[in-house]
Parts: sequence; structure tokens; C-alpha cells
Amino acid sequence: MNNEIHRFEDLAVWQEGMQLAVQIHQTAADWRDFSLKDQMQRAAVSIPSNIAEGYERGSNREFVQFLHYAKGSAGELRTQICLATTLGYCSEAASQLLIEKSRKISAMLYKYVQVRKRDF
Repeated sequence: MNNEIHRFEDLAVWQEGMQLAVQIHQTAADWRDFSLKDQMQRAAVSIPSNIAEGYERGSNREFVQFLHYAKGSAGELRTQICLATTLGYCSEAASQLLIEKSRKISAMLYKYVQVRKRDF
């Protein structure tokens, strides 16, 4: 892996993903729609989890694959945030902050994939 980064915990994109997962858990804490709440929490947790798993595999090719999984989870989460907002579970203001955060993470993942692909 990257000579400057020795732990996945040092990756800015992993840190952002962790923050988003916490925000999703806090936002949905009191929701009664347990199915949507659970799905959103799982998608949010999947983002930093896939980054960590890919990093720990030690193979650049596998790491890129797991970065793609994380990016997919970010898109899945955005869809669920939109649904939660439409259903009235999430305020427009909270929704916009969460969507912006997930888009930022998606962009970071995209750029990181491009960098890692150069090492193939």
C-alpha cells in the first residue's frame, strides 16, 4: 500500500465515511421505520467498512475493488436519504447535509480509485 499511509484509519476518506456513519445513526435514532433505518445504517457502515477491508487485503487490485463497493454504498445511501426525506422522516436541512457529505465521499473515492489504478 501507500508508503505514507500505514493504517486504513489514516485515510481521509475512511475518516469521512466514519463521520457519515455516525451522523446517519444519530439522525435515524428515533425513527419508527425500522426497515429503512436499518438499511440506511447498514449502507452507511458499509462505506468505511469496505475501505478498511480492501486496505487490509494487501492487494492493490482488491483494494480498488473494495473502494468501488464503498462508492456504491454511498450512492445507495443517497437514494435512501432521498426516500427518508420524501417520507418525512428526515428534514430537508439534515437531508442536504447528509447528501453533500455522501457526494464528497463519492468524489474522494473516485479520485482515490484513479490514483490506485495507476499502480496496476
